[in-house]
Amino acid sequence: MPLNDYLAEHPPHPNPYSATDIITLLHENHWLTTAPTPEQTAWAARVAQLLGHYAESFAALTNLLRLIFHYDAVQILQSPDAQAAISRYAARDVIRHLALLLLDPAPFTSERFKEVATYLKETCGIRSRDLFHPIRLSLAGRVGEGELDRVILLLDEASDLPFATPVKSTRTRILEFCSALD
Repeated sequence: MPLNDYLAEHPPHPNPYSATDIITLLHENHWLTTAPTPEQTAWAARVAQLLGHYAESFAALTNLLRLIFHYDAVQILQSPDAQAAISRYAARDVIRHLALLLLDPAPFTSERFKEVATYLKETCGIRSRDLFHPIRLSLAGRVGEGELDRVILLLDEASDLPFATPVKSTRTRILEFCSALD
């Protein structure tokens, strides 16, 4: 399966951000209150690489980072966008199958994302927005485009790091989402 089938290509503008910029934003938002560990610095470099092309300002980058550090399924499900997304054809089936797949505690890497997307396409028989909006909503906290897929790819690695605000893993998020959904 080509990369484009489950992760959109980078937008055409260049990436102006570095790990140092991400560390600065983490400190400014109190998600990191100490000197970064080497693992946190490596994660920050990955954030810059994956999200930098999607943020035209520090405010936009902060909004994407906020999706990593703040997740409340009950609050997410109260939005009209969330209600519209879960009312679409097969959205609850996608979420149910995704939850079963994420019971396996294996990290949600790019390769695993590809496997999950392929499995859900075959199992639920749907593609595109009907497939990816429920995934993005349940794991990133909102519907949207490819930048949310990249947010999702950052969750499990961040959940293992000692941030001042703990990050919920994909497994924790889907369990919380399913509990709030019913």
